[in-house]
Amino acid sequence: MSASGNIRRLSVTLEQEKEFEKLSPFELKDKVIQVAGDTAQHSARSMLNAGRGNPNWIATTPRDAFFTLGQFAIEEAKRAWDLPDLGGMPQKPGIAGRLADFAKRHDKALGVGLLTSAVKYGASELGFDPDAFVHELVDGIIGDQYPTPDRMLVHAERVVHEYLVKEMCAGKPPAGKYDIFAVEGGTAAMCYIFDSLMVNHLLHRGDRVALALPMFTPYIEIAHLDRFHFDVVEVNANEVTQEGRHTWQYPDEEIDKLTDPSIKALFFVNPSNPPSVAMRAESMSRLSTLIQTKRQDLMIVTDDVYGTFVPGFRSLMANVPHNTIGVYSYSKYFGCTGWRLGVIAIHQDNVFDKMIANLSAAQRDELNTRYSPLTLEPEKIKFIDRMVADSRCVALNHTAGLSLPQQVQMTLFSLFALLDKEDRYKKLTQQIVHRRRQALWDGMGLEMPKDPNHSEYYTTLDLMVWAEKMHGPEFMEFLRKNYHPFDVLFALAERYSTVLMNGSGFAGPEWSVRVSLANLPDDAYPEIGKQLAAVVQAAVDAWKAQETS
Repeated sequence: MSASGNIRRLSVTLEQEKEFEKLSPFELKDKVIQVAGDTAQHSARSMLNAGRGNPNWIATTPRDAFFTLGQFAIEEAKRAWDLPDLGGMPQKPGIAGRLADFAKRHDKALGVGLLTSAVKYGASELGFDPDAFVHELVDGIIGDQYPTPDRMLVHAERVVHEYLVKEMCAGKPPAGKYDIFAVEGGTAAMCYIFDSLMVNHLLHRGDRVALALPMFTPYIEIAHLDRFHFDVVEVNANEVTQEGRHTWQYPDEEIDKLTDPSIKALFFVNPSNPPSVAMRAESMSRLSTLIQTKRQDLMIVTDDVYGTFVPGFRSLMANVPHNTIGVYSYSKYFGCTGWRLGVIAIHQDNVFDKMIANLSAAQRDELNTRYSPLTLEPEKIKFIDRMVADSRCVALNHTAGLSLPQQVQMTLFSLFALLDKEDRYKKLTQQIVHRRRQALWDGMGLEMPKDPNHSEYYTTLDLMVWAEKMHGPEFMEFLRKNYHPFDVLFALAERYSTVLMNGSGFAGPEWSVRVSLANLPDDAYPEIGKQLAAVVQAAVDAWKAQETS
């Protein structure tokens, strides 16, 4: 905060803060971390970095299964060819039986129970040939082959399909099937989707697209890159209650902006980031009906990484599958950001393939030339398979695909969730973020609003709403005139070595901050709440001193 208050801006000037407005919130966070680090170095405080989205938990059982499977895989490699430091390629015939024998010999090994149950589930529920399924897992974890099929391994795709049905479709999928492309996390998915939409003439530079705001900043920044230079229509989650509190929901008039036929695509993060709130059922129904009746040509990209933290979550990929590209990352739920595991899912009956078929003759000829090295009938290549080829500049399509050990770990994560019939793991992760959100509000001395749509992975606090609720509009005006919104971030870093992110960087309210509820110990959150209250109180004291002077 400014020098007029009890908290002085020592590390940065007002001019610097105005320059920082140009930065991505992720780059601004690094500036704040520098200040917090200096404070921590010269004090007894430890840095509390609540700007990170990386969870501080991991799913252990599917990792146990992965490493135990790796031991069996080495046995299989040596069974095929055993020389010092050298083995062969695992062989398929009888491999499921050999895994069963291995499990009996190592019945105390961590993860062996999940492996045994997974093979039974694949055979009984999904109709897999046990030898083919186990061989795919073993050969995959060894990583001795290029991905084949390049889009995703056959059994892995089927397992992940069932996982997405459970978690993204609330167990009630639409008719038909999704094709799935395993990718290097949600970030790779974004790059591949934007690229292939442009390459295949489904979007063009300068086209009008809608962004559901606030949202994950890279979607905003990519849309404004010179290559895309999209004409952006904002669909704002700007609903507030009578008390002035943000619900982070989309009013009907915002959703209805999508009736505009000039809008080619909608980019949507649900639950949102940074508010971390899922679209309520009534709004989801309105949006789905609008698309099905008035905008059957609208292309949708929905990024649903936080969906598992909302009970009963249902994605647009379930409600309007024909129009939707679904993006899902395993990173947050399973604590595996370092694994880089994500998928792109597109329904087999979709608008993207139909739009490509209806391109002009010249455009179709151009694309047929582009993809002709892959097949004698390039016009029949699905959009999702074009995406695979585009991810490797087409020429390297034969070596495309997510690495096989990554696909195996993804498969084991999915099987772990599918076999968890009581959702014990899911409830545990939901409880973790819920109690941290409660602790934050307790630290601020405020009653936490209840919201069944809140994923609670992050929480976004609009300090202006807080200021008005606690001290009235005169104090709000004092804040605006005397302080910069970033003063809050630098005050927390400077006094407490605490790092938050600015909500404005996600197209949120100017005076909002994002607190990650995933990456710090439980006892950090009441402290952060108290620190936020102290920062605001410093401004209150300055305001009252001005009033009495």
